[in-house]
Amino acid sequence: MKIFKNQIVFSLLFLVFTLTTLHAQMTSQQIDSLVLRAIEKIDYTVGFSIGVVKDGKILHAKGYGLTEVNSNTNVTEHTPFGIASNSKAFTSAALAILVDQDKITWTDKVIDHIPEFKMYNDYVTNNFTIQDLLTHRSGLALGVGDLMLFPNDSDFTIDDVLNSFQYFKPISEFRTKFEYDNLLYLVAGELTARVTSQTWETFVETNILKPLGMTNSSGSLFTALNYETLAAPHGFINDTIVALNNKTSNNKMNGAAGGIWASATDMSQWILTQLNEGKYGTDLKNTLFSLEQQQEMWRIHTIIPRQTDPNSPFKSHFYGYGLGWMVSDFNGFLHIEHSGLIEGMTSDVVIIPELEFGFVLLNNSEKSVILNGLIMYALLDEFLDLNTGINWVEMGDKRQKRQNNNIDTITESVWQQVETHKNTTYNKDHYVGIYEDNWFGKVEIFNNNGDLWFKSFKSPRLNGKLQFYKDQTFAIKWEYQDMNADALATFTLDQKGKAQSITMKGISEFIDFSFDFQDLDLRRIGVN
Repeated sequence: MKIFKNQIVFSLLFLVFTLTTLHAQMTSQQIDSLVLRAIEKIDYTVGFSIGVVKDGKILHAKGYGLTEVNSNTNVTEHTPFGIASNSKAFTSAALAILVDQDKITWTDKVIDHIPEFKMYNDYVTNNFTIQDLLTHRSGLALGVGDLMLFPNDSDFTIDDVLNSFQYFKPISEFRTKFEYDNLLYLVAGELTARVTSQTWETFVETNILKPLGMTNSSGSLFTALNYETLAAPHGFINDTIVALNNKTSNNKMNGAAGGIWASATDMSQWILTQLNEGKYGTDLKNTLFSLEQQQEMWRIHTIIPRQTDPNSPFKSHFYGYGLGWMVSDFNGFLHIEHSGLIEGMTSDVVIIPELEFGFVLLNNSEKSVILNGLIMYALLDEFLDLNTGINWVEMGDKRQKRQNNNIDTITESVWQQVETHKNTTYNKDHYVGIYEDNWFGKVEIFNNNGDLWFKSFKSPRLNGKLQFYKDQTFAIKWEYQDMNADALATFTLDQKGKAQSITMKGISEFIDFSFDFQDLDLRRIGVN
């Protein structure tokens, strides 16, 4: 009898403890209401899609707005968006599958699979592992070489990427510092192809998307089932929202860094598989990757320094990068997430494993970061039962208005000075010629009806008029205006006043890091 009484007491205590630690859960209707209120406040939304999973099921999946600003096609939960860098987790999962199949190990040297792979020194080349491809600790600078990817329809090939690393200058010691990169994920995609004798896109579609039932997803634009079903990206030109061309892309590389297109419903299946530790299907009888590999992907490999803000309602004490995922603590919970950004689109995936909770946010507008952010934190506030008391929609509205009032004073100053010096005379012939960078290739400065123009041979959208700024520096207004990427070009002259080399940098302080003009070292070739 005493044992029985103790069992009753224990059961009651367990029940009380369980009830007092339950976390709030929004209904599908409440999530819908949150999104509608947020979209009403944030004026720049064109199309938006969300998927929320909880306790092994899709709680809410819905689309809002239009696939394209001038169309009548509504976004649905099945509308594919470009998920950009959220593709990196699929690349890691593809490699995890190969590890489970004993075809590779995480510590394999890259040169054992890609002999021509060459980094900036022999030690790094000989010791660079598959894990190093995925963990942003190469020693190279943020976004190095991304001009081979942006704008999105260049003529660079995977061979160009493999050849480029030897020319980049490291900014830190190997494996000591986090610096986000994209190019090494392309190498991971190429490694996948060499091990499997399939393209990265085919392997991912066959071994991940198809098994998970992600029928409205594809490895790239080129394998998308129907372009007309896609959400079109949008940017802002002269404060007017415009649809960008998403029908072109570079098909000479691979999509391992950011090429996947997927719908909210499909991404919800992806999140459920993550929460189920690689299991999927009826009664979770199928395995995509093992628990061991998931733990490896969710383990911090590269520490990212973070200073906790004592005034923030969200407390985080560690932060780092796993394999295709950001990993941190979030008010005591493990927080797995990643964001993605391509021209005119953003995506966010968040997973809280201990609560069997996760969500995906997909948006097709350049200025949608604030919308995604406010919905993200509102969901975390509710589902983690944080009780911050913050009205996230109102906060997002205020931040959007502050952002609208931000003035890019540096850019304004540059173009004002260009206008002031528009009648400056100089010998244009001294600048005309072909210049070459070891990894970016050739560019031409040529006379176009009395104006100097810049033209890239391998990135044809990077062409534009050079306008005198000061000294030997010119401002370039690219014909490409999908993203804010105008640049300054500074020439060095020989004793005869003839240009011998060009260095460059972006004009705007808000320029995307992928426009790494500062990494170029263009030198005149041919006859002086």
